[in-house]
Parts: sequence; structure tokens; C-alpha cells
Amino acid sequence: MSESPVILKAQNVHKSYRMGATRVVVLKGVDLLVREGEFVAIVGASGSGKSTLLHILGGLDRPDKGLVQFQGRDVNRMSARELNRYRNETVGFVFQFYHLLDELSVRENVVLPAMISRSITGWLMMRRRARQRGEELLEQLGLRERARHKPYQLSGGERQRVAIGRALMNQPELLLADEPTGNLDSTTGSGILNVFDQLNQAGQTIVLVTHDERVARRAQRIVTLVDGRVKG
Repeated sequence: MSESPVILKAQNVHKSYRMGATRVVVLKGVDLLVREGEFVAIVGASGSGKSTLLHILGGLDRPDKGLVQFQGRDVNRMSARELNRYRNETVGFVFQFYHLLDELSVRENVVLPAMISRSITGWLMMRRRARQRGEELLEQLGLRERARHKPYQLSGGERQRVAIGRALMNQPELLLADEPTGNLDSTTGSGILNVFDQLNQAGQTIVLVTHDERVARRAQRIVTLVDGRVKG
């Protein structure tokens, strides 16, 4: 059986940051290939560069040097408009601390990516379809009864499920998760990993960052970062 096509490629990626008079080197020539439909875990200790790499893959940050391609397109050469669209529609992000808006309901948080990607006229034309998509996601994630609640009324696991629903709203081809269980107890975290398993079994490509080897073992493949480089 032939391998799935490469959906994401990082080649010789370098990244450093200025901290006062000091330059801190974070990534030192990282290479990574992710195939369509894969579930890949990037594991490493704090400071190894794994979150920085994830942000670069998702277009939230740019490398100092190196290539990042999505389906053969150079992410670093995208225009501002193309990059915004890449981050909003092509990639879905899940973070450790949820980043939900407490003034919005669960339903509104989930639907938000569809709303902000369109003009007022565009939103009015497609809002019924978007809301239907939101309801389907809430049902899928076991949140239908929480749709009218505010995030601060939910448990940590429920808030992370809302964040996953928001990430999936625009049907992204790539899901990036940065320590998605890091703020949860082991039982609740296992439930969130079950959600990722189900999504991957349905064909979703996932790249997950974690410091926890037990979490990493839920993925199909593990990539280890040590001091800004891929080990092995």
C-alpha cells in the first residue's frame, strides 16, 4: 500500500529570540514531515522548542531560516491575507489554556471562526449553515446541553471540548494541539485524547505537542525534540 501524501513539511527550521542583550536560540535546524491523516506527537522537555515549532507550522510565527510547506506551498511566502486564511481555515488550533471568550456562550465560541473570516454580508448569507455546523460539533463533543452556558460555567474538560469544536469549525485540514491535556487531570485528559483518537480515525491530520510521554504514546508516531533539534 502506498504512503499518504505529505501534507506538511519543515526543513532546516531555525528560530531564536532576543531577550535583552542575549539571543536565545530555540530551534537549530528542525526537519519534519507529516503525512495526510497522520497523528503525530512532538515530545520534549520544557524549553526544547516544541511549542515554537508548532507555532511556526501554524503560521503564528516565522522561522529565522528554513522552509515550511503546506501541501507544497511555502507558508513563509504567503501574503498577509493568505496567511490569515491559512490560520483561520486550513489550520485549527487547540491550546492548553483554552482561550475562550467568557462573554460569549459555548455555541458562540464554537461558531466564532466562521464569523470572523467573513464580511458582514458574507456572514449574513451563511450564518444558518454555520450555526448548523456548530450544533453538529456540540453534539459530536457531548456539549449540546451546554450550548447556552458561558465558559466560566464549565469544567476544564468541557472548556477544552469547546476549544476543539472551535478549532474544527471551518473544517481544517490540519489540527495543531499545544499541550491540550496539560491543564487537566489524568482522567479528563484521557477523555480529550479519546476525542483526538476519534477525529484521527475519521481522517483528521493532527500534530500534538506534549511533554508527557504517556500522552505522546496515543499518537501514531512520536518525534522527540532535544535542545532545538529532532533526536535520532
